[in-house]
Amino acid sequence: MKVILEQDVPRLGKKGEVVEVNDGYARNFLLPRKLARAATAGALKEVEALKQKAAEKEARAAAEAKALAERLNGRTVTIPARAGEGGRLFGSVTNQDVAEAVNRAFNLNLDKRRVELKEPIKALGAYSVTLRLYTEITAEITVKVVAA
Repeated sequence: MKVILEQDVPRLGKKGEVVEVNDGYARNFLLPRKLARAATAGALKEVEALKQKAAEKEARAAAEAKALAERLNGRTVTIPARAGEGGRLFGSVTNQDVAEAVNRAFNLNLDKRRVELKEPIKALGAYSVTLRLYTEITAEITVKVVAA
């Protein structure tokens, strides 16, 4: 019997997938627990429409991220920080600080988890930082840390 999964079912499939299962398993377990519904012609059309809508949304988000990456690539953000002798900072500049500076400079809402710093910045200077905007879409910016 073909069923459309309404929820993720371990060792069977993810929500929205059409799977072939034994009749008894479907009638006695999946359908009563509302884990799946019968794969009728109307239900299959509905699933296809939902998949197409999700694909369009995914493509739109990827296009927006690509446009943002082109806008940000090669740009410079300046972060003032308190520094001591020899250019060493009191504390460090973290991905949170970089995200806040990018948000202020470019009027964005970038999450700190999207900023890839190998390690916190602990000295004055210019550093190359990668921003993960979307899966496999990144932007390279330069972060210039100056004395406050």
